[in-house]
Amino acid sequence: MTLYDIPLRTLSGEPTTLDSYKGTAVLVVNVASKCGLTPQYAALERLQQQYGDRGFTVLGVPCNQFHGQEPGSAEDIQTFCSATYGVTFPLLEKTDVNGENRHPLYGELTKIADAEGEAGDIKWNFEKFLISPQGEPVARFRPLVDPEAAEVVEAIEGQLQA
Repeated sequence: MTLYDIPLRTLSGEPTTLDSYKGTAVLVVNVASKCGLTPQYAALERLQQQYGDRGFTVLGVPCNQFHGQEPGSAEDIQTFCSATYGVTFPLLEKTDVNGENRHPLYGELTKIADAEGEAGDIKWNFEKFLISPQGEPVARFRPLVDPEAAEVVEAIEGQLQA
């Protein structure tokens, strides 16, 4: 099984997989609407706008596991993201990223080490994983790493089509 085969659901509840992103670099980010890091949505949207036409997408994964900071319904999340931050990138349904109900996507992603060599559980909202156009996880960035930090941008650019 590859990352492309893992069943997912869109924010509206439609079945999907990462297979629809084959050939695209994907930045998977567990997001939350009521977190101190929520302003990262603006940077994520700027990345989407800057690189979207070069084979890149941000994929937001709402998660309510960190102090209940994503309490809303799918409609609440969609409205907040579009009205507050103009988010155009796709969002998946609210998902557990840690614990016994951890989604299989995060079961795979959490095996990837960050820049300090640490793998394992998601530390907080806005942890970022870069997946290559071939469907391989290639980088992990912890929540406090700004989406537009040099190391993130360089990693994204390294995966893009010319």
